Amino acid sequence: MSVTTAVQEKARQVNGARRRLRWPHYLLLAAALLVLLSLVRVLTGANDVTSSGTVSAALRLAVPIFLAGLGGLWAERSGIINIGLEGMMILGTWTGAWAGYQWGPWIGVLAGIVGGALGGLLHAVATVSFGVDHIVSGVAINILGLGLTQFLAGLLFNTGEAKALGGGPRQSPPVEPIGTLTAPVLSGGELFGWKSPDALGALERHHWFLVSDVAGIVRGLTTGMSQLTLLALLLIPLSFFVLWRTAFGLRVRSCGEDPSAAESLGVNVYRMKYAAVVISGALSGLGGAFLVTVASPVYQDGQTGGRGFIGLAAMIFGNWRPGGMATGSLLFGYTDAMNVRGGGEAVHALLLFVAVVLVAVAVWQVVRASRLRPQAATDLDRRRIRNAHIGAVLAVVAAAGLVVWFALSEVVPGELVSFTPHLTTLLVLALASQRLRMPAANGQRYRRGEAR
Repeated sequence: MSVTTAVQEKARQVNGARRRLRWPHYLLLAAALLVLLSLVRVLTGANDVTSSGTVSAALRLAVPIFLAGLGGLWAERSGIINIGLEGMMILGTWTGAWAGYQWGPWIGVLAGIVGGALGGLLHAVATVSFGVDHIVSGVAINILGLGLTQFLAGLLFNTGEAKALGGGPRQSPPVEPIGTLTAPVLSGGELFGWKSPDALGALERHHWFLVSDVAGIVRGLTTGMSQLTLLALLLIPLSFFVLWRTAFGLRVRSCGEDPSAAESLGVNVYRMKYAAVVISGALSGLGGAFLVTVASPVYQDGQTGGRGFIGLAAMIFGNWRPGGMATGSLLFGYTDAMNVRGGGEAVHALLLFVAVVLVAVAVWQVVRASRLRPQAATDLDRRRIRNAHIGAVLAVVAAAGLVVWFALSEVVPGELVSFTPHLTTLLVLALASQRLRMPAANGQRYRRGEAR
């Protein structure tokens, strides 16, 4: 057997040892986590962990994050790094509020999309046409978005009719909120004028194991949901379909993997990159418009609060795919909801939940190492086994520390609750770093005719 054949056979054995997770596996994992979360709730009495209020707040806080992350996904799948998501969101908040208080919230949403798209267009001109470093251009967009909206707010919201309606140099007049939807029969909504009973609410108030948790989660997702939230959620399967099931999406992704090869097949790489980055800006602007029409019916200076950067982290956590990105956004939104609702006791209960999850991670690392050991003939395999053992030890040590903390305290300090979203961001990125694969040509400067 030749060396090449042996290496190929070795690669097949290693890949066979790694079972690829599919949707049934993810559903089973989600069910297991829900059972564990319900058990922790029953043991600690922290009913707010899975209450409908927490779930509703988590969804509301997650939407602008995943819209920004979805914008970053579109740009980076075409090969353009977009750290200007925050600036494009800021442009979306101002334009959304400016149009929203004058002509209604839905016009404000359209204006927010246009404002973010203009920021994306500027980023595309700088990076695609002029070859500016993507990071430099993104930082410039963030600075420009912040400075421009502050200037325009002082110019247009602090004079005349806008000021009389409640505007000022740092905020806009109030914007009419977008209507909400409540599912009839399940959550007490109306059906043909008939007010149905709140069946899920009754189940949630009993605090039964698992049943009340499922009822609280479903009720939080079906009660008082903004129409814009529903529209935003539909963008997840739509983006997946367009990027992975259409010719346009294939061309966009080919530009992010190998633009020279795409060019040789007749793809207009410049046009694809422009389209993807403008869509990226539009989605970020929609996230900004969400903040002024759903989250808070007014524009305020500093309203985005770094959600563009957290969206970028969610995109990386999701491995540049819509489903994983949405999961990461919900995780960040959930921890942020704990902060908003003052959930010191709930976060204290989550210490026990995270400890059990870390033990499970340690067991998985050991099993993973045992599967790799029979084929460990190369330095790379041995390094993976060593890293798996180190990860298992660190997970057990962290779990022990959390259990001790849980046993010696009753609530988590409010300062730590406020820091929880940022800590979650760091931990998620650290744990997810081993399985990430960005588009191969992401961040590279492209010039037509310059094959690499």
